Amino acid sequence: MAGNMELICKRCFPQAIRVTDRFHVQKLATEALQEMRIKYRWEAMDAENEAIEQSKRTGNPFQSEILHNGDTIKQLLARSRYVLYKKPSDWTASQKDRAELLFGRFPDLKTAYGLSIGLSQLFENTKDKVFGLANLAKWHEKVRQTGFKAFNTIARSIQNHYQTILNYFDHRSTNASAESFNAKIKAFRSQFRGVKNIEFFLFRLTQLYA
Repeated sequence: MAGNMELICKRCFPQAIRVTDRFHVQKLATEALQEMRIKYRWEAMDAENEAIEQSKRTGNPFQSEILHNGDTIKQLLARSRYVLYKKPSDWTASQKDRAELLFGRFPDLKTAYGLSIGLSQLFENTKDKVFGLANLAKWHEKVRQTGFKAFNTIARSIQNHYQTILNYFDHRSTNASAESFNAKIKAFRSQFRGVKNIEFFLFRLTQLYA
C-alpha cells in the first residue's frame, strides 16, 4: 500500500520533494525509551513476585522498598511514563523528584532519555542540511556506543531514510497541515456514517475546504 501511495504521489506531483516528518522520527525515539522503561517495570514486577513467594516459604513478612516520594520501585517505573515524554524544563516539582529517583536507580534510562531529547533538540536547533547530516552522524555514534537494541533499530531506520529526513531542513516542513486536514475529513465523514457516493463526497469536500 505504501509503495502504491508513493507511486501515486510521484505521478501527481513530479516536482515535489519528499520529506520524512520529524515528529514521526522523534516518536520512534520516544517509543524506544518507553520500551526500555516497560522492560524494567516487568523485571521489577517479577522481582517483587519472587520476593513475595520467598516470604511465604520462609514465613518472613514481605515489605516493599518505599522511596522517599512514597513510590515503590514498581510504581516509580509505572508513574514515570509521562515524565519521559517531557523536557526537563516542563517537569513539575514532583516529576523532577521522580526523574532523579528513576535515573539514579536506572542509569540506562537516563542515557536513553538523553538520546531521545537529543534527537528532538537536533531538529529544533539545526539550521541546514549540512549541519543536519553532521549532527545525525554524531547522534548515531552516541547510539552505537550505548548498545541499546531499541535505539539501534531506530538509527538503522534513520540511516535508510536520511535523505528524506534531511529534506526537512530545507523549509522545516512537517505533515501537521496534512494531519489536520485528514482529521477534518474523518470528522466530516463520520457525520454520515460512511460514504456511499464517493464522487459526491469529494465534490462536497472541495466545496467546503478547497
